Order: sequence, then structure tokens, then C-alpha cells
Amino acid sequence: MARQEIKNQDYEDLLQHLKGFKYIVINTQHGGFGLTHDAQISYLEQSNILYQLVDRSDRHSTQRYGSLIFVNGHNWSDRNIPRDDPVLVDLVNKLGSACWGEHAALKIVQIPADVSWQIDDYDGVEWVAEQHRIWK
Repeated sequence: MARQEIKNQDYEDLLQHLKGFKYIVINTQHGGFGLTHDAQISYLEQSNILYQLVDRSDRHSTQRYGSLIFVNGHNWSDRNIPRDDPVLVDLVNKLGSACWGEHAALKIVQIPADVSWQIDDYDGVEWVAEQHRIWK
């Protein structure tokens, strides 16, 4: 029986290998997802997204947080980046903690490519959950 279980596991592993994986960026500490100002600029440039930098109303805020970033005339937020975006995953992989925002500790999670997923959180600490059907 054990030999059959090993063969079944080998088969499952092979199937998963053929289907592939997705990589998703999550935040692992209280506070919430975020990138540094420089990492946001790097993301936009690597994604070929045109942007404009505008100083904040007071110089101290601009020095502390960086300029406001506008895309298509609207204030841009890193929270709108799809967490499975390959550019984001690559940025977090290459820069590590140097790209983490003020209250963030980012991690890359690997999941099977064929899983429908969502990010759930409690007080900013996130995890990847498989989506399920819900009726109310």
C-alpha cells in the first residue's frame, strides 16, 4: 500500500510541476502592504507606466515621504498593484527589505498556478487563501 501512495504522490507532484506555480507578494506584519517611494518609482519604470512627480504641499512631507506620484492625472497608489504582478514579484525578490514600505514586511508566497486565490488579512498581516463559493 505504501508503494502505491508514493506513486500517487509522484504523479501529483508531476502534475503540479506541469501546471506551474504563481508567486504572490503579501505583507507579514501589522500595518499593511506598501513599497518605499523609490521602489514605487522603480516599479512604474520597469512596467513602462508614465508618471509625474509632484511635490507635496509642505516640504517636510515631501522630504519624508517623497513626492506625490500621478499616473494619468490621478494620484497613484502602490496598493493598486496586482500582487501576482511579475514586476512586483521580481522587485521584492531582488531588493528584499530595501523595498518594504514604512509598516511592511513583504514576502513572496508560491501557490499552484491553477488555484483561484485572494488575499485575506487581519490588521495588515496578510495570507493567501483559496477562493471558495459563498451563498447568502
